[in-house]
Amino acid sequence: MQAAPWYLILNGKSAGDDGVRDAVTQVREKGQRLQVRVTWEAGDAERYVREAIAAQAQLLIAGGGDGTLSEVAEALAHTGQDAARLPALALLPLGTANDFATAAGIPFEPLPALQLPAHTQARTIDLLRVEGDGKVHWCANLASGGFGTEVTVETHEGLKKMLGGLAYVVTGIGKLGRIEPIQARIHGKDFEWQGGFIALGVGNGRQAGGGQQLCPDALLDDGLLDLTIIPELSGELMTTLGTLFSEGKHAALEQVAERARLRELWIEAEQPLTLNLDGEPLQARRFHIQCVAGRVRMHLPAATPLLRG
Repeated sequence: MQAAPWYLILNGKSAGDDGVRDAVTQVREKGQRLQVRVTWEAGDAERYVREAIAAQAQLLIAGGGDGTLSEVAEALAHTGQDAARLPALALLPLGTANDFATAAGIPFEPLPALQLPAHTQARTIDLLRVEGDGKVHWCANLASGGFGTEVTVETHEGLKKMLGGLAYVVTGIGKLGRIEPIQARIHGKDFEWQGGFIALGVGNGRQAGGGQQLCPDALLDDGLLDLTIIPELSGELMTTLGTLFSEGKHAALEQVAERARLRELWIEAEQPLTLNLDGEPLQARRFHIQCVAGRVRMHLPAATPLLRG
């Protein structure tokens, strides 16, 4: 009896990657049935996930960046089936930022990434369920917002390495001369915050935007959202940043940020604000975000820091 097939759902941008082709060939030569499906337009990932389920696939591999991972995870969530009845999930990191893979410790080389599921047990992980524009969206890694979201594409790589998440704030200062905080009310069970913020992270994973560790303690399997709010900073911002980062990025976050862990939360603003869901912008005045525990199963490195224990 043949083993259940694996499906690689590959972002079209990486369809011509010779390293991926070689890795797929080597996996097949070792006897693993591996089907490759390339996404080209909206809806392709969901269609391929349905095809894989109908073929009784054992595994779905998202070949791409954080957005591709979330797209495949969302398609699994949309089936409405329990995680145990669905194919497990894996990631072949091929994106620009690869924030989820970096935090989880998933290999970046195609062959080790494709071989990882054969040597690890699939673990149940949570997903973020986001309602914001009259529709339901799912997010595997992190929802982020604020000033940094607006200037990510203009932030220099060297600055990111030095300052981490708040490098985007510095870029914004150079571009606009000052920061316009976003006014919002954020609340959940036993938590209430209202004011102006310059950066916001709601994490299942830990980082976004090519290295912004907005939720540095988040876990994928604790059933909770990690919330980080960086409020507007008073005084001379550059001096403040220099003092904070002399103690390290994590220490800086602890000093300036409002942090909480919640099962669900609401974000309400007078003006439409944009949340970045693993690279996909979503704009609304009101968001409801829930952590849906154990929504999918995923193969991750045994020593990943993103799982309990």
